[in-house]
Amino acid sequence: MIVAEQHPIGRIAVVGATGYLGGRLVAELLRQGFGVRAVARSIEKMRCRPYAASPGLEMARADACREDELTRALEGCSCCCWLISTAGRSDDLDRDMTAAARSLVRSAPAASVSRIIHLGPPERKAAIGSEAEGLGTASVGRILMSGPVPVTWLRTAMIIGSGSASFEVLRYLTERLPVMPAPRWARKPIRPIAVSDVIRCLAACVGSEDASGLITDIGGPEILSFRDLMDLYADVAGIPRRVILPLPLEAKGLSAYGINLVTPVPFDLARRVLEYIDLGSPLPQASSRGPLDLSLTGVRHAIETALRKERRHEVESCWSDAGGLTPPEWLTCGDAGFAGGEVMDCSYRILLNCPPERVWAVLSSVGGRQGWFFGDILWKLRGFLDRLLGGVGLSRGRRSARDLRTGDAVDFWRVLLAEENRRLVLLAEMKVPGEAVLQFSLNPQGHACELIQVARFLPRGLSGRAYWYAMAPFHDALFKGMLLGIAQRCGCSALEEPKPFRGGGEVCRLPEDWGRRT
Repeated sequence: MIVAEQHPIGRIAVVGATGYLGGRLVAELLRQGFGVRAVARSIEKMRCRPYAASPGLEMARADACREDELTRALEGCSCCCWLISTAGRSDDLDRDMTAAARSLVRSAPAASVSRIIHLGPPERKAAIGSEAEGLGTASVGRILMSGPVPVTWLRTAMIIGSGSASFEVLRYLTERLPVMPAPRWARKPIRPIAVSDVIRCLAACVGSEDASGLITDIGGPEILSFRDLMDLYADVAGIPRRVILPLPLEAKGLSAYGINLVTPVPFDLARRVLEYIDLGSPLPQASSRGPLDLSLTGVRHAIETALRKERRHEVESCWSDAGGLTPPEWLTCGDAGFAGGEVMDCSYRILLNCPPERVWAVLSSVGGRQGWFFGDILWKLRGFLDRLLGGVGLSRGRRSARDLRTGDAVDFWRVLLAEENRRLVLLAEMKVPGEAVLQFSLNPQGHACELIQVARFLPRGLSGRAYWYAMAPFHDALFKGMLLGIAQRCGCSALEEPKPFRGGGEVCRLPEDWGRRT
């Protein structure tokens, strides 16, 4: 193994290190002996990644839209891999993506970065050689090329891999729809590529300065349509092929809405996936492109690998990983007045005749297929209502049924903190008139364990207060039932019935430097 600091290429910055591709690329570069600086908005999320303890790794917190933060994060790096995800949770993702790209154009030369490697979607044809396209994600590559630092720009339409948004769309549509309407986008020829090959292409470009300035589409060895992929997936999964009904329409908006209802992928991301498929190039990869002259994985094998990893709970990253963690201010300041209103509280405690480790093993499996320990029909109803309102509902499930880490999506919650055997803090991402947090805390009591469940809510206006008081009777029954359900799953007895708990605000408070600790 080459010592990271002595690698001739120098230290590599991976911006977007907690995203779907960023996390996988960091691990691969470390495996190859590169010195890597992982850059993301949340140190807490990076700390929980498998690569966090690697000796060749540095971690830096930076908001890519803030030029000063990005410049500091890139200093001392010879190459920057720009993997800002298109799956984030921003209200105006295109604006943020292009603002971040312009920030890099100024930050890279200031930090003496000599190369930029960018992976993006296919480019809209109207944007070629023109600035008239505007601020779409397809123009990010053009923005990066406008700066003085040479750019390697790889473009791909569809990635096949466990946890990718496009693979989730393929999987759920094939498994859940016996009859699939196929608009024109579903019949367009593309070259889907295995996620492992995407990572290999990126790593090859990092390792070869000859790739500087290369602009090309990357894809797998086969030309297929989405319709073909559904047939292939059905064969691999051992289910009947679906009936495909060709439609003489594009219908990307209507299709995205249908995908939002059938799959875990939300409407905006679903539409983006369909746009990439529609823009994808069926042209084969040229074999003379130096570092990208690689042996590529067949689509069948890529699907088999993705399904095998999901069955074994070995999914390294997921599309829902993307985005920063922004806890409510009242979780760190502990001052309801500063937060802007009264924080509502519903808290219960129970004493269990077992150690915290045993309780954590059950608690950390919450959500997804395991459910919520009690009242699953109520959780499903709340998830259904959330989907009708345009939210994510319960459809996202979990990245892994066994492993839980900061930043993971758990149904319509986001893990703010997962401290093993101590506490689990979840931030609500459902449609709700306010900010909501659910926390479980474990306190050892001799040979027993005190389990505290705290729900806190900062209402937004009268609608928020009305929502809280309307849900209060359900909360009492639900939370008591959840605590008893956890005890039952643990196989241990409750030494007392669930009782109201005072002091939920103190229990829920996060450290003031949460998310900034290095």
